[in-house]
Amino acid sequence: MDISTICVHGCERKFDTTGAVAVPIYASATFAHPGVGQSTGFDYTRSLNPTTVHLEDTIAALEGGSTAVAFSSGMAAASALMELFSPGDHIIASDDLYGGTVRLFKHISEKNGVKVSYAATPEDVEKKITPSTKAVFMETPSNPMMRVTDIAAVAAITKKNNALLIVDNTFLTPYFQRPFSHGADIVLHSGTKYLGGHNDTLSGMLVVKDTGLSEKLRFIAKTTGACLSPFDSFLIIRGIKTLAIRMERGQETAIKIARWLLEQSAVKKVYYPGLKEHPDYEISCRQASGFGGMISFSVRSGQTAKKILESVKVIKYAESLGGVESLITYPMLQTHADLPESERIARGIDDCLLRLSVGLEAAEDLIEDLKQAIRGFNN
Repeated sequence: MDISTICVHGCERKFDTTGAVAVPIYASATFAHPGVGQSTGFDYTRSLNPTTVHLEDTIAALEGGSTAVAFSSGMAAASALMELFSPGDHIIASDDLYGGTVRLFKHISEKNGVKVSYAATPEDVEKKITPSTKAVFMETPSNPMMRVTDIAAVAAITKKNNALLIVDNTFLTPYFQRPFSHGADIVLHSGTKYLGGHNDTLSGMLVVKDTGLSEKLRFIAKTTGACLSPFDSFLIIRGIKTLAIRMERGQETAIKIARWLLEQSAVKKVYYPGLKEHPDYEISCRQASGFGGMISFSVRSGQTAKKILESVKVIKYAESLGGVESLITYPMLQTHADLPESERIARGIDDCLLRLSVGLEAAEDLIEDLKQAIRGFNN
């Protein structure tokens, strides 16, 4: 079945017997038992809820995984994921990574005895493997520098060293990229972003290929309690129904904007994997079916960056991404504010870098908005 059809209809398993077209919201914290030692399969919503199970099965089907576990946010999912590891374990992570994930690693995981090091390429990953390495955690494309990592190349390294490969697939979603087909073991999503698609709810997802991992993560989720509510599950289900058309439209507009940005004298560099000038363009074409709607770009001064942020009208200056509204973000003050300045600068995250999440507005309106915001700096 085509992925766009799965987006619309969701998983095959149904719990409603009325024929309702929309998935019902099972707004019950607890479920009655038919008898002693008997269960309907649902006992308490922190463990399982029919609305949330429908969402989890849908995400698993879209990613080609065996099971998914839904969480109250992307960071809740990442935090639960790190509970798979013990003091002394070693994780290798992408050196360009969402700032909240780096914050989790530095302030929580390392406090708990998990060692984290960072790598830029598959070759770098291989050099940093140790006997205690238990996983490689990667974003591709990365946030915010839009680097693309060869998933299959890293998977070959992790398989050889008996380590897990975890891929954050938030930017491309299963519509454009399916990491399991390239050797990943766990896929992470901030469902708040493209899966939900409307900037109106938080959620996180962990999808696994191996059912043994699924049981461990389900136990962690039940024990730590960061479950996704039935109503928020419903909102993500509703968002996924339009995922295919939103991803296509966002990409179509993003390519136009990226090409326009290349022509602006006030712009130093455009980071978008859909441009042939991008150093990872060929890898993108090989492992993904699309490039997505995320663009980062550097302007010639911090003054220019601030002028753009304060002048845009259609585009909103706000954190987050993946919604129907276009958002522009200042990574150094928002998504990566907790990184030490030296680390930010080394990664290219300086006062000139902006990140744009392209929404569903007309491309011409977004370009016109950027044009008026950048006016005076293009010369």
